[in-house]
Amino acid sequence: MKFRAKIVDAACLNHFTRVSAMIAKLAKTCTLRISPEKLNFVLSDRVASAGVSMWCELEQENFFSEFQMEGISAENNAIYLDLTAENLSRALKTAQNARALKIKLTNKHFPCLTVSIELLSVSSSSRVVTHDIPVKVIPRKLWKDLQEPTIPDSDVSIYLPALKTMKSIVEKMKNISNHLIMEANLSGELNLKIETELVCVTLTSRPWEPSARYVFPGSCCVWNTWFWGAQLAQISACRTGEMRLTGSQAWGSSAALA
Repeated sequence: MKFRAKIVDAACLNHFTRVSAMIAKLAKTCTLRISPEKLNFVLSDRVASAGVSMWCELEQENFFSEFQMEGISAENNAIYLDLTAENLSRALKTAQNARALKIKLTNKHFPCLTVSIELLSVSSSSRVVTHDIPVKVIPRKLWKDLQEPTIPDSDVSIYLPALKTMKSIVEKMKNISNHLIMEANLSGELNLKIETELVCVTLTSRPWEPSARYVFPGSCCVWNTWFWGAQLAQISACRTGEMRLTGSQAWGSSAALA
């Protein structure tokens, strides 16, 4: 088995780094599948907590200026490696402003994914930082458990708002509840809902009419706000039904009494 690859484009390197950081947040370990055309990061039930599964596919020609690999055989021209996702993410974080990044499968008393990063020094001469990431080669008989999942046709499809917007809103909602209910329908509506003993909060987004609605059981206050895509700074509420929405980008607000 052989594998070596090189990235010289700064945008490609930055994107590859962000992908590795995302995977490190999802699970402690992951599987790297190397084939002649693609790199795949795979999470399956056996390696990820809480039953999380993922198939991340990167076309090698979109990232690497050089790419060479030989699998275990001509018939099975692929390499499967188990590795700690955080180790790869940490190594790639040192590649900011790098001239080039090289990745190579090596054997240093144990299998390693060697990441070599060429950096500029103060004197404008280059220096190389090397990280040896221990990996475990997965035997051919276990490959069947790490294949691309078959996703059935969906009954409902919906385009999500910008992920940064979703993240900002969910991070604020998690301060109220540990669980989030997500609902979608054939009309293109998306509801984000949290429910506790004291409060029920529902945020509704429609394709052409983004809005947010907060309803407090036992109170007389319903607050509708046109702010989907805006920054939600803070939501605060009390048992009397009073609710306060603060944020520099919350606009077009209106309140109505039930």
